[in-house]
Amino acid sequence: MLSNSPPAAPRRPRFSRAGRRVRALLLAGASAALVAAVLPPPPPTALGIGDPLFPRLGNPGYDVLSYDLALTHHGGNTTPLDAVTRIEARTTERLERVNLDFAGGRVDSVAVNGLPAEFTTVDEDLVIQPVLPLEAGSRVRITVAHTSDPRNADGGWVRTRDGLVTAAQADVAHTVFPCNDHPADKAYFTVRVTTPAELTAVANGVRVGHRANGATATWAYRTLHPMATELVQIAIGSSAVPTREGPRGLPVRDVVPAKDRAALEPWLAKTPGQIEWLEGKVGRYPFENYGVLIADASTGFELETQTLSLFERRIFLGSPFPEWYVDSIMVHELAHQWFGDSVAPRRWSDLWLNEGHATWYEALYAEEKSGHTMAARLREAYRHSDQWRADGGPPAAPRPPSPGQKISLFRPVVYDGSALVLYALRQTVGEEAFERLERAWVSRFRDASVGTADFTGLAEEITGRDLTEFFQEWLYGERTPPMPGHPEWTTLAPVTGPAAAPPSAPAPEEALTGGGAGRPAGGRLPAPGTPGGKDTAHAPLVLR
Repeated sequence: MLSNSPPAAPRRPRFSRAGRRVRALLLAGASAALVAAVLPPPPPTALGIGDPLFPRLGNPGYDVLSYDLALTHHGGNTTPLDAVTRIEARTTERLERVNLDFAGGRVDSVAVNGLPAEFTTVDEDLVIQPVLPLEAGSRVRITVAHTSDPRNADGGWVRTRDGLVTAAQADVAHTVFPCNDHPADKAYFTVRVTTPAELTAVANGVRVGHRANGATATWAYRTLHPMATELVQIAIGSSAVPTREGPRGLPVRDVVPAKDRAALEPWLAKTPGQIEWLEGKVGRYPFENYGVLIADASTGFELETQTLSLFERRIFLGSPFPEWYVDSIMVHELAHQWFGDSVAPRRWSDLWLNEGHATWYEALYAEEKSGHTMAARLREAYRHSDQWRADGGPPAAPRPPSPGQKISLFRPVVYDGSALVLYALRQTVGEEAFERLERAWVSRFRDASVGTADFTGLAEEITGRDLTEFFQEWLYGERTPPMPGHPEWTTLAPVTGPAAAPPSAPAPEEALTGGGAGRPAGGRLPAPGTPGGKDTAHAPLVLR
């Protein structure tokens, strides 16, 4: 999450001598009329693309095509990494300046199309002024030499016992590298990491290179599908990388602490079957490979980083959670590869499409494999759904996160509260039409960033029905509508005013069988067997 302190005063742009010489030569060669027509640009300012929940994220005027990240890790997990970020983009309008999101290190130099460029930082933006303006529709190459600091209090990097992993959701990829940090602008990634020779580096996608350099080694990875910045994963540590095959020979590679490889193998062996189960529900897995990254760190959350989902070691080894429940958590993050990663949100208010679907398949897996019925779970969620809407807004119009607590966006209403929308939809259109919709959603919009209107429009197309009133009530209503087919389901009256608080959460066993209230604020799940979810011995889980 980002600091809530006042933005720093803009500092004067830094001008390199080479940049001044190049600019002078080019301007000297321009016509007098052109020079006279150029007006001084306004002062550098931080920009955004107007996301209602994160208005300063992203930047207008260009579309990133690819990122090439080169990082040098010097050992330990507190020393800043040296980095070079290269960005290929296409401008969508004429730009006097280019803004990137960046707040995680020192910037040493910037070049645009091979020429040194002036730059400054304003708030959490790196503001770049090329030698000459960039015309609309042109290709642009931006190279930023910088550091990437794992000590950044706002996140991005997670320090593990033996190294680092990234966790960039929702808005902290730009504390790791300069970028257009919004899921509406997906791009291809190449990541190169140089580490001490005894360490292993793994990133999203497929490995395309590994070179030993004596005391160091360089690892290279590339995605074969575009990816949102919030889904970047770079893992560095004393890791083992076991491999196996999934359905149709799909490469499955996991990243685990080397010391725990044997103990974790029974869990890792579950992944191919889980992929096969989900493919049977929604269609072919959408990426080039998949795997489980198990970090020796207490993060308090699990995260669907693309092709390599991040999990805490504690939920697998010495876990207080029953096996069936951990299985469902694994399926939750796997389901995100379709819902949230391949099909990404256009705006953060579309988050319900990510988490509602991942929760849906998590619960369906628990029902089919372990007998914990979805209807019982969702009936209990329905009881608390009015409170969730009062606390966090309706599913498709969530309230902004609390100041200084950006991950507070991950409230119960986007998890079980949004799975209720899908359940009501299935009750309304029938199981067969609902399943066709699910398959069409992830196939038609594969690799895209789309929004709620795309889903509702597709639902009407697939079913041949006018669902305007249904979606208006279920997605935007302040109160939860009656559940189709279940007139006996009732909601509790929400508590309002300053004393309002999320309902107490049950143990996971209760949450999935109807014995409790579901997830409290932040999507947290308490340790089992503890009244109200209070347990000082075990930190809660957050599923994202």
